[in-house]
Amino acid sequence: MITRRKALKALGISSLGASTGLGIPSLAIAQSDTDSVNPLKIPQLAQGELTGNVRQFQLILQQGSSTFLTDTTTATFGINGSYLGPTLHFHRNESVSLHIENQLGEPTTLHWHGFHLPTSEDGGPHQVIANGDTWNPRFTVVQFAGTFWYHSHMLITAGEQVYKGLAGMIIVEDDTQQVELPSTYGVDDIPLIVQDRRFNADGSFRYMSDYEDMVVGMRGNTILVNGTWQPYFVPSTRLVRFRLLNAANARTFIFAFSDGRAFQQIASDGGLLERPVTLTNVELAPAERAEIVVDFSDGRDVNLVSVGKPSYFPEFPGAMSAMMRSMNTQDFDLLSIRLQGQLQDNGTLPESLAPIYRLPESAATNTRQFLLSMGTGQRSGDDRGPGTGLRNGNGGGHGGGNFSINGRKMALDFINERIKLNTTEIWELSNNSPMSHPFHVHNGQFQILDRNRRPPPANEMGWKDTVKVGPGELVRIIMRFTDFSSEEIPYMYHCHVLEHEDRGMMGQFLIVE
Repeated sequence: MITRRKALKALGISSLGASTGLGIPSLAIAQSDTDSVNPLKIPQLAQGELTGNVRQFQLILQQGSSTFLTDTTTATFGINGSYLGPTLHFHRNESVSLHIENQLGEPTTLHWHGFHLPTSEDGGPHQVIANGDTWNPRFTVVQFAGTFWYHSHMLITAGEQVYKGLAGMIIVEDDTQQVELPSTYGVDDIPLIVQDRRFNADGSFRYMSDYEDMVVGMRGNTILVNGTWQPYFVPSTRLVRFRLLNAANARTFIFAFSDGRAFQQIASDGGLLERPVTLTNVELAPAERAEIVVDFSDGRDVNLVSVGKPSYFPEFPGAMSAMMRSMNTQDFDLLSIRLQGQLQDNGTLPESLAPIYRLPESAATNTRQFLLSMGTGQRSGDDRGPGTGLRNGNGGGHGGGNFSINGRKMALDFINERIKLNTTEIWELSNNSPMSHPFHVHNGQFQILDRNRRPPPANEMGWKDTVKVGPGELVRIIMRFTDFSSEEIPYMYHCHVLEHEDRGMMGQFLIVE
């Protein structure tokens, strides 16, 4: 039996301060080889209908009822179904048109996460679809081949709507791509939409029921993968490409395999890396994606797991310290992989994937600072406020306060930044709160320059749209602002812990000529 200590050692993760029991977290409904009884659901691949030079999609946002756990049903939201949506298949340099009908019984939006497109088509808080109404965005897909997603971005209620199931994956294919990779959807190219959920005794979702949920975001104790509880997958090929999407509201996952085996990361948020990166684990915050290729030719059953992250947060009286010390320390079994019969040989992984042009710092004409701060008992280090509680420089003490960026809460009628069209900028992201925040920028992809003035690891050297900013950390990113401008409709930047976004950790920027 693989013990947690052995697994952590194999993965190169210190076990100090982590929870015990690999795959059997104290607060989770675990999935082991013996009780992973549900075949992994594969979302329908929606190819759209090509009419002329435009690919058309029909999406209905609807209420539903889903069976996740044994003998219970759950009220859910879905897109063309009861929970989650189809995987949309886009082609680079092709125009897409989407007819979206809202039958949820409440207003919503639908955001195309990671895409470079006009503000009017972005699906942010300004493109509200009233109940019973339709929305028809149309844009040209200019992204590189990669894994993206779409989800609610409704102001204040995005977290709850995504929690209920209003999300789905997007795969962009580049028909001119020369590199050969596993690419048969549902066979050796497998989407994995990973979410944590919490259930009431009657099977209903339990959302925002505790003080902790409001502070650190919704973290559940039950894992769903593609909406499947206790899933298993049977490979038929030697190499399998998994498209990992952390679609949780707030939880960070450290993806690994229970036997510590290595795998190759081939892509990040915005597409392929320059070359495969050999890893034994990959950490993804909410909204981040990674494509990995795994070799199963040894014929051994194995579990895809999330290993709890060690906590070094200091212990002192009060709820804040307890919350910080327990955050993301749980282990989860995500997917049982069962090897049965002979595996088809589907080739080898190429040594080179895609050239990436690194944006030079010298191209930047402006630098902006963004400070991510929290309230609700976790007052940031430079916010002395009332109270006398112990502080460690990144939060602590008593008092209220807001979730903010540069000291401001999100307001639809306030434009935080104005950026000149066709310029390159460096954004310096600082976090003076006690927990990490995944920072997402609308309008495309950026590159990470450094973390605390040190180069990012190899698997973060590709294109990104979401980046983890740890407590006390300074992350610098560089991004070009091209093609689209508007004096009226802004893009968003925000923390992708959805409950933080809903409570104000979001801002707006215009791109102007």
